[in-house]
Amino acid sequence: MLLLSLLLIPLLGAAILGGWSGLCNSRAKHLAIIWALVPLVLVVFIGSHQAFPATGVLAEWESEWLPDAGISLRFAVDGTSWLFLLLTSLVTLFALAASVRLDQGGRGYCALILVLEGMLFGVFSARHFVPWFLCWEMTLIPSYLLIRLWGGAGAPRAALRFFIMTLGGSVFMLLGFLALQLATGTMDFSKLSDLAANHQLVPLLAATFVATGHSGQFLLGSVAVCVFLGLAVKLPVFPFHAWLPAAYAEAPTPVTMLLTGLLSKMGVYGLLRILLPIFPEVLPALAPSLMVLAVATVLLGAVAALAQRDLKRILAYSSVNHLGYCAMAVVAAAAVHTDRSAHAAAISGTILQAFNHGIIASTIFFCIGLMEQRSGGARTLADFGGLRSRAPVLCGLMGMAIFASLGLPGLSGFVGEFLMFTGVFALVPWAAAVSVIGLLLTAVFFLRMVRLVFHGPLNPACAKWPDLTSRERWILAPAIALIIIPGLWPPVLLHCLNADTARLLDLLRIMP
Repeated sequence: MLLLSLLLIPLLGAAILGGWSGLCNSRAKHLAIIWALVPLVLVVFIGSHQAFPATGVLAEWESEWLPDAGISLRFAVDGTSWLFLLLTSLVTLFALAASVRLDQGGRGYCALILVLEGMLFGVFSARHFVPWFLCWEMTLIPSYLLIRLWGGAGAPRAALRFFIMTLGGSVFMLLGFLALQLATGTMDFSKLSDLAANHQLVPLLAATFVATGHSGQFLLGSVAVCVFLGLAVKLPVFPFHAWLPAAYAEAPTPVTMLLTGLLSKMGVYGLLRILLPIFPEVLPALAPSLMVLAVATVLLGAVAALAQRDLKRILAYSSVNHLGYCAMAVVAAAAVHTDRSAHAAAISGTILQAFNHGIIASTIFFCIGLMEQRSGGARTLADFGGLRSRAPVLCGLMGMAIFASLGLPGLSGFVGEFLMFTGVFALVPWAAAVSVIGLLLTAVFFLRMVRLVFHGPLNPACAKWPDLTSRERWILAPAIALIIIPGLWPPVLLHCLNADTARLLDLLRIMP
């Protein structure tokens, strides 16, 4: 019941906020923050439990829904899921605190954020496609409304593009799993993974769709492509990233924190939980094409960020670049099944990159939101200059997050990138070598931003800026701690992943 409580508490909070008509906006936001603390406590409590020895499961809840169709509401949390649940609860709380400080939204806005949190909990814990897909699709509604109703002048168009592209990708994914249901009689992730490990999916698909005249290998590859398309839009992978820059730029800053910190991580989680364990038979054949897309995402994201002048758009394309590394590492793990240590490094690095990027990017976007508020809405590189002399604490903390995003050793961003490149260099050397260019370009556009915004003569428009207030420092303090501590002591996060990574490698039949 602990996991069921975690899934329902955000929805209950949203119902209370939505139905309490006499609640003013300020009190609604403070109540939402208090309410969001409860899921965080539950997630920490779940993580403190000893995992079940055989499965590594920390918490589980299951109920029959449509037994005749083999559909059950099955949710479970292992170490990997727990890390994504922890990220969800932390970033949601961070975004709500930022909403209070930046004076964004009100009662309905906070209710939608809590609905989004509840659906994300479902995505990161569901073990059957039907409840997973329902939660996946339901994240679309609050995200669309938050962008559309509280965003900038271009928000209607940005929200519509986000909605259509995400929904389109989901249609392909649904078609793929319907084919698996017809062939196997199940959409349970664990059962499908077991069938894949025993090489049974190909003959089952061939027998079910014999009228098409295609081989089972071709059919399974087609299903894998459909699933990848659905995940690629959320991740996002080039060229399915077109919705992201406008959505990040037009959404209010706390909503942008949710988009970059959580929604993009749904794609990473789907690659690890669905694509990799269910389609290992056909992924090696698809890997060369997918690797080209992943490397293109890394390089083009960095080049596009270099061409931007709007701070939020720079960070938006930087997110495309950083998540491209995750796609590259997962595809590399799917391409070659020879080196267990390299696979373990690539997979563990991907999960760490997803978690750390969620914290780092949210922190930088919050700092940009503070700058935008102080400047009256300005947020281009030309609008600032010399801020270090006027707001040294703001520049120092934001600079720490920027250097973490650059992968500076000693900060959290370094660990995931190091592990990913260690794995990819061993598995697909050419991809790692080319993607190093993306690292160099990332350094160029981030250091250019630091130089133009923090250094040089003080811009007269910023001459009366206050530095961070005590409340703003308290909001940033936990995020900065989460940037420093995993960088200095990576086992604080890695210990959650080791057993899950070993089980995944066993499932993929990757021997030592």
